[in-house]
Amino acid sequence: MSAACPPQSPAVAKTEVPLEGWCPLLAATFAYWDNILGPRVRHIWAPKGQGSLLLSDGEVTFLANHTLNGEILRSAESGAVDVKFFVLSEKGVIIVSLIFDGELKGDKNTCALSIILPQSELNFYLPLHSVCVERLKHIVRKGRICMQKGYSIISMLTSEIVPIMELLSSMKTHSVPEEVDIKDTLLNDDDIGDSCHEDFLHKAISSHLQTCGCSVVVGSNPDKVNKIVFTLCLFLTPTERKCSRLCRADDSFKYDTGLFVQGLLKDSTGSFVLPYRQVLYSPYPTTHIDVDINTVKQMPPCHEHTYHQRRYMRAELSALWRAASEDDISPDNLINSQDSFTPDLNIFQDVMHKDTLVKSFIDEVFLLKPGLSLRSVYLSHFLLLLHRKALTLLRYIEDETQKGRKPFRSLRNLKTDLDLTVEGDLNIVMAMAEKLRAGLHSFVFGKPFFTSVQERDLLMSF
Repeated sequence: MSAACPPQSPAVAKTEVPLEGWCPLLAATFAYWDNILGPRVRHIWAPKGQGSLLLSDGEVTFLANHTLNGEILRSAESGAVDVKFFVLSEKGVIIVSLIFDGELKGDKNTCALSIILPQSELNFYLPLHSVCVERLKHIVRKGRICMQKGYSIISMLTSEIVPIMELLSSMKTHSVPEEVDIKDTLLNDDDIGDSCHEDFLHKAISSHLQTCGCSVVVGSNPDKVNKIVFTLCLFLTPTERKCSRLCRADDSFKYDTGLFVQGLLKDSTGSFVLPYRQVLYSPYPTTHIDVDINTVKQMPPCHEHTYHQRRYMRAELSALWRAASEDDISPDNLINSQDSFTPDLNIFQDVMHKDTLVKSFIDEVFLLKPGLSLRSVYLSHFLLLLHRKALTLLRYIEDETQKGRKPFRSLRNLKTDLDLTVEGDLNIVMAMAEKLRAGLHSFVFGKPFFTSVQERDLLMSF
């Protein structure tokens, strides 16, 4: 027996995930730093049945260990999750790793949750990077609590890694292209009422813009759903379109948090149930559009959405911390553990505020002859107008607050000076500005809203 042979590594547990269609993700791994053996892989998740496209367990282990090398002296705030992006050209892969501290077997360890993709899928993955990272960050928060309480983290991680695999697989086949032809949309109709009622189209586009371009389109006819999806995607950037998904003809996808526009098919009973938690965890408020009954509903604006989202997250983590056993940590059990966990199930409301910006655009664009490039040019001009209004609003608020050093107190003057006295127009421009400067709504509207919510909750407790 050769003395140069290293001792065999312990077998790595592996979960093979059955998926419909091909998944661009090669594997996901959970690794930790062992103070004696160095970086160790605890678990591997891999798509099932992709043959030679998959990496061997040894290759996955080598790549996962790479993410923890150099992390032994990591100094970070308690609870911090560091995101690292590796491009290993010599191996032909990209690795996205979330580095965090957790307790394993009573010892504090540096851990890494990673996903591995082929380097050839870099352009496909980049627009979806923030979607995947935000979802993995929250499951890491929940996983750290499981580790602290001595529960298994693997089942918790599996509950988010499998849906991310399904998301990437669905986006590979049904994502909206970077460039949308106006001929595939409602804006190519000869007249405004050819495909849908005039008021429905106006409300759909207006609410879509008021909720930062984030919408869910549901219906029984996939062609009709996809036509609305394409229409709404005209008002998104090319990168945002890559984070949007068309409806599947034969069966519906699940709702996925973080996508901008997604088409979903109703079941045989004519209904589709949106999961409360996933909708609330979306980075922006969402517009709900039903093409069967021509209804448009929307969630509250960004500052209220952020408040409820953080409140829900805290409640979920608190319920997980109070769980008496490992059997109590399923999502359903957590939701049922306290009555105040879902503050308001009726999160979609009627579109309350009319606007003039979208109304004028729709009226004027249908005056132009269809089938030519005129309408596309006019649409580009409209989007440029909204962008400039958003930049002007940001500069106005910067000047009024000395770049955030003073509170903003002159909303009435802003509406008058910038010709945004119509509430719907203000909401649209504020939503455009929110995407340029995250947190704008909370800065402008946040404090009075928090106060009113706290007062209401206090009164309801008596």
